[in-house]
Amino acid sequence: MVSDAPAYAQVGDLRIAYQCFGRREQPALLLVMGLGTQMVAWDDAFCGHLAERGLCVIRFDNRDIGLSGHWAQGGRPDLDVLMQAQFNGQPVDAPYTLVDMAGDTVGLMDALGIKQAHLAGVSMGAMIGQEMAVRWPERLLTLTSIMSTTGAPGLPPPTPEALEILIKPFPSDREGYIAAFMAAYQVLSGTIHPCDDAMTRRWATAHYERGLNPDGITRQMAAILASGDRTARLQRLSLPVLVLHGSQDPLLPLEHGHATAEAVPGARLEIIEGMGHAIPETLWPTIIDLIDRHVGQHPDAG
Repeated sequence: MVSDAPAYAQVGDLRIAYQCFGRREQPALLLVMGLGTQMVAWDDAFCGHLAERGLCVIRFDNRDIGLSGHWAQGGRPDLDVLMQAQFNGQPVDAPYTLVDMAGDTVGLMDALGIKQAHLAGVSMGAMIGQEMAVRWPERLLTLTSIMSTTGAPGLPPPTPEALEILIKPFPSDREGYIAAFMAAYQVLSGTIHPCDDAMTRRWATAHYERGLNPDGITRQMAAILASGDRTARLQRLSLPVLVLHGSQDPLLPLEHGHATAEAVPGARLEIIEGMGHAIPETLWPTIIDLIDRHVGQHPDAG
């Protein structure tokens, strides 16, 4: 499937890097990536397979990552202070929130002349999709929330190995970064459906070559902490929501998927046996079929 060359859209004060797969007249499917992860982790072939289902697939770099604009004026938040505030039930002061990132997504749609779209997000990307569904429900046809959470307190924490990935910075040299990236994906993927080493190395190399922004990743983490519990807001949704979650997710254990599906009226939960916190190539057919079926059942929803 032929794609457009990567391009840029001006969204407020930010320049958002994006790429389209498929024909522009087809229904739009926005793919939103997770914390600290660039759009290239939505693999070219994965996007192409979705486009072959009759969709205009749009992947993009969130703010503060990859080739999109960096919110440098936000500085480097002290995560220890923010996590302590969250633990104590106090407001978390962050440079921006997930609502702001959802606004970036709406702004990208405006720049591309898209009135309504389907959206599939992973982890933080699905949190952004949830906020978009709450704040701008008229812009979304469907939402697919993959390996994500409501942000509700009391849900199981990550495993120690997965938590270390969140809090330990990757090395800044090329080989050190690639090795750390690949090791992180091994932990997140688990042993039942591991990610292919060659593909993971390709993603890691692309991340490094497109540019690193460690402070931006910290600001994205602060945005997650500042956005709190979405449960009550999700209970007001009326658009079709599909929740996909792996049974072996080490970062956001399966209870997070159950909580998300239970929060949204009429949401459908699909548990993918053996999947961790990654989408390996062996599971692409399953994920693509589920997204395609969800989108196809609700072409004119909302």
